[in-house]
Amino acid sequence: MYESSLTDGQWSVLEPLFPQRDPRRGGRPLRHVPHDLAPWDAAYRWFRCWSADGTWDRVHDRLRDLVRVAEGRDRQPSAAVLDSQTAHSHEGGDAIGWDAGKRTRGRKRHLLVDTGGLLLRAVVHAASVQERAGAKLVLTGITTVFPLLGLVWADAGYANRVDRGLLGWARDHAGVELVIVPRNADVRGFQVLPRRWVVERTFAWLGRCRRLARDYERKPAHAEAMIKVAMIRLMAARLAGEDIEPQGPIETEAARRLQDELNQDPQ
Repeated sequence: MYESSLTDGQWSVLEPLFPQRDPRRGGRPLRHVPHDLAPWDAAYRWFRCWSADGTWDRVHDRLRDLVRVAEGRDRQPSAAVLDSQTAHSHEGGDAIGWDAGKRTRGRKRHLLVDTGGLLLRAVVHAASVQERAGAKLVLTGITTVFPLLGLVWADAGYANRVDRGLLGWARDHAGVELVIVPRNADVRGFQVLPRRWVVERTFAWLGRCRRLARDYERKPAHAEAMIKVAMIRLMAARLAGEDIEPQGPIETEAARRLQDELNQDPQ
């Protein structure tokens, strides 16, 4: 039993959502892998198959709906937060680029999360793709999946003073209002910005997973799937009543801020 292993409570949440083993094919039950590491080709085969057939997507989206309902919110979000994170690519693969601003060779993880930090959409692309182009990849067709979504917060990198075309594109083509949350120019260093801190916390959740400390995947689709797997683990723990988040002054303050914002505008 490892610290990273699913508990019985978490598995009870997840088991009905995954494809069931065909007893005619034999083999161990899907959860009962060897105590040490499973053969890499077997583990990769299931991961690849579930990435291709949408299993990770279906499990993730179902758990997100259950968590939102458990928190007293509608399954369909009406507001979201957008941001990206550049991850250094450990090896080669598809869609590798250079982020001149971060001086990093790798990929960008572009996330759209709800006001509680749960993932709505993840798009992984080359780090050379700028924020405004990446935002279009994330927001295209978003209201087809989330018809109540009408408001998206983002930072100033998505619409500077010279080029604010993304705001019009988001309104006319994606059907959402993109609201820029600017930094306070008079304050140096790190700032906790209204609404935007939520997606930063989501990146921190992902950063606790060693597989996501860097970008180890050769395919962007698999990098996106790994993000879903990390969120599945987090949401399964919540639904099983097992709080896996660290407790301390930072977490306490984050919870207070989130509750204040939800009380003002519960979305």
